[in-house]
Formats: sequence, C-alpha cells, structure tokens
Amino acid sequence: MTYKNNHLITRDIFDKVILPVYAPAQFIPVKGKGSRVWDQDGEEYIDFAGGIAVNALGHCHPNLVKALHEQSEKLWHVSNVFTNEPALQLAKKLIDHTFADRVFFANSGAEANEAALKLARHYAIEKYSPYKTKIISFTHSFHGRTFFTVSVGGQAKYSDGFGPKPADIVHVPFNDLDAVKAIIDDHTCAVILEPVQGEGGLTCATPEFLTGVRALCDEFNALLIFDEVQCGMGRTGTLFTYEQYGVTPDILTSAKALGGGFPISAMLTTEAVSSVMHPGVHGTTYGGNPLACAVGCAAFDTINSDEVLAGIYAKRALFIAELEKINQQFDLFSQYKGKGLLLGAELNTKYQGKARDFLNTATQFKVMILNAGTSVLRFTPSLVISDQEIKEGMARFASAVKKVISAY
Repeated sequence: MTYKNNHLITRDIFDKVILPVYAPAQFIPVKGKGSRVWDQDGEEYIDFAGGIAVNALGHCHPNLVKALHEQSEKLWHVSNVFTNEPALQLAKKLIDHTFADRVFFANSGAEANEAALKLARHYAIEKYSPYKTKIISFTHSFHGRTFFTVSVGGQAKYSDGFGPKPADIVHVPFNDLDAVKAIIDDHTCAVILEPVQGEGGLTCATPEFLTGVRALCDEFNALLIFDEVQCGMGRTGTLFTYEQYGVTPDILTSAKALGGGFPISAMLTTEAVSSVMHPGVHGTTYGGNPLACAVGCAAFDTINSDEVLAGIYAKRALFIAELEKINQQFDLFSQYKGKGLLLGAELNTKYQGKARDFLNTATQFKVMILNAGTSVLRFTPSLVISDQEIKEGMARFASAVKKVISAY
C-alpha cells in the first residue's frame, strides 16, 4: 500500500497552527487498516497504541465502517430536543449488559466524568444535605481535562496553574483503605476511582480495596463512581472491569473504545440515583448523536462477543512472553502491570524516567507504543490484533530497545 506525499501538508505546519499542548511524532499517519498504519510516504507501522485504547477493533473495522456509512445516509444530527433510534438502541444495549438503568451520552471521557460528578453532588444535596459535597479521589488518577475533572484527578501537573480549583475535593493514596476510612464522613457525596489507573502507571485496584470502599460508601451514603473510560469496553477481558471484582458501582463512565474511534461517551447509573435529575439540569449538544451511536452499536456488538473477549487473555500472555524475551536480553523491566490488553511494562531502576525515549525510538522502527507516566511502557492494541502482528511488532520494538540501550 503506497501513498504519494503531496508535500502540502507537513509536520512543520503543526508547530505553526495548532495550540502547543501536544508534541506529536514527526510522521503523519494517513491510512489505517486493522493493526497497521501508513504514513504520508507509504511507510508501514504496527499499532500497539490504538489511539490510547480507543481503536479497540483496530482501524476501519468493516462492521464500524458499514454502520457509519449506512447511518450517514439517514440522519446525522437532531439535538436533544428530539431523540433518535441509534441512541435508544445503544442505551438499551448498555443497560441490558450492565447494572445500569439509565444512560447519559456525551462526547468524551471528561464529559462523562463531569456528568457523573455533577450527578453525585446533586443527588447528595437533594437527598441529604447542601453540605454533602466532598469528593474523594486518588493520587495518580486521571479523569479528564475539564477544570472540574482535572481537579478531581490526582495529578497536580495537569491541574496547577489555572487559578482557584473547585472546592471540597480530597486526594488519598490509591489502594489504601485506611486512608479512605480516615477522610470519609457524612459530608462525602462520592468516591471516584479507576479500577485500573490508566495514566497513573496501570496500577490495578486490589479486590480488598474495592470491597472496602464499597462498604464505606454504603455506610456514609456516598456514591461510588467507577471511571472505566480506559479500562472498560472489553479492554481488560470483560465488558467492564467491575465485573471481575464483584463490586458494583452506583455510577460508571465509559468512552474511548465505546465508539471504536468515533467520539462518544456514556455515563451509566441506577434508577434511584437518576431520579433527582429533570429536564434542564444537565445536557450537551452532541451527546447521543445518531452517527456516533450507530457506530457505538456496531462496536458494542462486536466487542461484547465470546470470540473477542475470550481471546484477550491469550493475547496478553503472548505480549508478556515477547516482552520477557526482550527483558531476558536487555534486563529492562521490573514488572508487568494492568489487566488484559491494558498492559504495562515498568522499567527497572536503571531506566526509571526514560519511557519516552523508548516510545520515540519505537517509531523509528515502525511500531507505535505509549507510556503511562515516565517509567511505564503502555500497550493498548486492537483487541483483535493477530498473533503474527504481535510477534512482528515486538521484533521491531526489540530493535528499538537495542538502540536506546546502546546510547546509555
């Protein structure tokens, strides 16, 4: 597959026209198919990044392409003054396969979490007290880039420098139940957490921690919010990660893989919690867009199948086996983290803080990977990536590792 670079659109243009909040690679992808991507010069890359856990079915999956094409000739947008069939179909699928009774659609994980946090506070104020507004979150967490969600997230580097932050937000160490016990009280409206911290190094919640937090929320009439924006939609081997713990949240957020690449997010909750809402309390222009929801339905049906979900653990095992071959040769990793195909390889002491070096060099060898923090390499490939592509991509990555290590 080849492409002709017309040289009219180059990487240099980015530095002139885009707000300088990103630092993208020097090549520009122009075409993707499955787990492979081609740049302007026709160079082929193997994609282990998946748009940061978004492209759960790879690039241009035929089921999603078909759904988008068919819906594009029917109805694009009607606003929430009206409803539409794809939105109702997707909502029904989510409700039928989760704990939820009600769904709110938005466009990004941040918007879904914003809605979740607003709902939690509104519920507490309406049901209990105007002073029941405290939100407990965790260090190294990430919940989005709106001012509310970035303040709830547990990484000051993202929230500092923008003026006064929203009040009544407390951060405690993740997986530390005693720390939660010390701070939760009758003024707490919600505890929010990621079952697997996506941006925070791929640390998994322990079963004891989630069970304990659920009990504390019940004791103090606080809502438990699970942010499954990154770890949900099959990424860890079940449709949603909460299923693996036997702990049910009151509110769950989903995005990223929900649309398989098309922007869409959802907040799921129960009938009891949703009962405090009424028309006008919250909303969004594009949420529940027919195009997004039609693609979401196709993505949901494809991901939520025995064929796809059953293969995730085997693919994780193959990734780790290939990483371990690299580790035995170069002594690079200290441990493997995450769940399913939300996979992290933590760099050992010698290479702490050097994750970006490996990520950047990997692109030179035509493989796309991610980092999660400064010391964890992150792999979030398509859930249907082939074994051959895993092996081929890892061979390319091994060459990148060799080059990085030779520089030390």
